[in-house]
Amino acid sequence: MPEPRISPLVIIVLRLLGRFYLFIFYGIARIILRGEKELFEAFKRHLEGKSRCIIAFRHPNGGEPQLLSWFFLFRLRLLAGRAGIRLPRFPHAVFVYGYEVVRWGGWIARLVMPNVGALPIHHSKLDREGMARIYKTIIEGPFPLALAPEGQVSYTTDSVPRLEQGVIRIGFGAADLMKSKGESAPLEILPVAVHFRFGSWGRLTLEGLLRKIERYTGVNGRKLPLCERLKASRDVILVANEKRYGLESNENLLFEQRLNLVIVRALETTERILGVKTGDNNLAGSRTTIPEEELFSRMYNLRQICWDRRILPGVDTLDNHSGVERGIMDLRAGEAWYAGRHLELVDFAWYFRGPVPGDDEPLHHKIEYSQNLWDFANRTMGGAYSNRISIFPRRVIIQTAPVINLSERLLSYHEDKKAAIAKALSDLRDSYYKCINEVNKTD
Repeated sequence: MPEPRISPLVIIVLRLLGRFYLFIFYGIARIILRGEKELFEAFKRHLEGKSRCIIAFRHPNGGEPQLLSWFFLFRLRLLAGRAGIRLPRFPHAVFVYGYEVVRWGGWIARLVMPNVGALPIHHSKLDREGMARIYKTIIEGPFPLALAPEGQVSYTTDSVPRLEQGVIRIGFGAADLMKSKGESAPLEILPVAVHFRFGSWGRLTLEGLLRKIERYTGVNGRKLPLCERLKASRDVILVANEKRYGLESNENLLFEQRLNLVIVRALETTERILGVKTGDNNLAGSRTTIPEEELFSRMYNLRQICWDRRILPGVDTLDNHSGVERGIMDLRAGEAWYAGRHLELVDFAWYFRGPVPGDDEPLHHKIEYSQNLWDFANRTMGGAYSNRISIFPRRVIIQTAPVINLSERLLSYHEDKKAAIAKALSDLRDSYYKCINEVNKTD
């Protein structure tokens, strides 16, 4: 990967094509900003050197980095000016992304991301170089750092299934370094939530998606209420996965319990294909669930192995390998791809354990669940995030919350790091739920 930088040419291209890209690929017809004062003032403080800001944005749909990056670059200064807040230079944010993104994101990602200053990082192994870049950007960089505390796409907008500690640990670490250097600027975490809403066209496209799901599941539910249609297809897909992994379909168990069993077996299957040894390999599937932290640690490790076998790190040519060696490497890459199909199911299914929405719930709940239901079928059939179906067009609501000042908490951090991190993470989660409640109240 080339060193991150900000290319004026790429910025010009984004200005010309970015809004068109957001509409074509993400169906974004309109963008609404709420809680704007917090956003304007946090940017202003950072750009003037009066604070250091980390933008902690939610990542429920997948397009949030592209959307926010474009919005910060090309809309924020204008909107701030209209509100009477003058930003000293053009605003921008430096986004953090996993190394694997440019592998599955194609040539556009490989071209754009390094040239807008985005910083790559490894999820599953020690990355001193990546962390050094991140700390330097926070402490010395002209623009705020932006990252997703959820760690990856979370598939749900109105709840916060999990948050990783990374953003808080990095924030406290940066605040501590700044204090040791005698810098007085505070380290601030700015919570940002992104919500999608749909109009009458969304109702029509929702019906089209439901019919597609029912064609694949063999369910004829057009005369049933929406809740029953969703549940019927969901149960068919669940049973298909249970058969796939040799599990008994026990209807006395809750859907979440049955899905947990599928998740455990799919993860173990991935590890067996890749030859990864864990304690579970000798338990003959006796575990019924895996704790969250362990599950994601194992999943990130397996994902890294899959990518490293398919795209060999540090290998630029195969000219020095014999035909037999290259054949073996091809087979290992094929096995890694196949193992990845099971891992994609694990990745998604952990988030798909919520209830089917009732017929009286808001349209965006029904659409989100239907999109996820298709993804459940898609991952069962060997698909990945790139095969996800989203309903267009949609309007976006960007909601911000008051900043969380970590510099003010350094004393408690030094007294008990674990407790201080847990408290800050809890406050961040509360901020997201306040954003959710605010959007649902005013929408």
